[in-house]
Amino acid sequence: MLCDIFFSPGTFVSEQTSMPIDSYDVDKAVKMSRGIIERYNAKPYGFCFTTRERKEDELDSRETHRTGMYYLGEKIETHAEVEARNDPREEILRDNMRSNGFTRIITGNNGWRWTQPFREEDILLDVELALVKAGS
Repeated sequence: MLCDIFFSPGTFVSEQTSMPIDSYDVDKAVKMSRGIIERYNAKPYGFCFTTRERKEDELDSRETHRTGMYYLGEKIETHAEVEARNDPREEILRDNMRSNGFTRIITGNNGWRWTQPFREEDILLDVELALVKAGS
């Protein structure tokens, strides 16, 4: 079974919505992401594809493959850029990048600001995100 897992900003961890998909089709997944709204009107910032399999003697399926994250049009920054900015509000971010060896991060603001490591297997998609809510 193929599945698409969408990730949206959450309170402490990302909200996740899993949906079946018939192939690892990036365009289809981007379209699916536009229909997902999590708590507090959070919209997905990205998704990954997974494959789940179950043997005859197994009660439940297990994940056998997971792609990198496909991020929906956000901003990538290097560790050097974050250090050079030297924003006092980002002291914890700089410490986390140093201590965990993160060379790049991705930051988004699709309704809620979030920051995550950007790994070698991740992909940044150039997509226009739909507006969730506008002020008066």
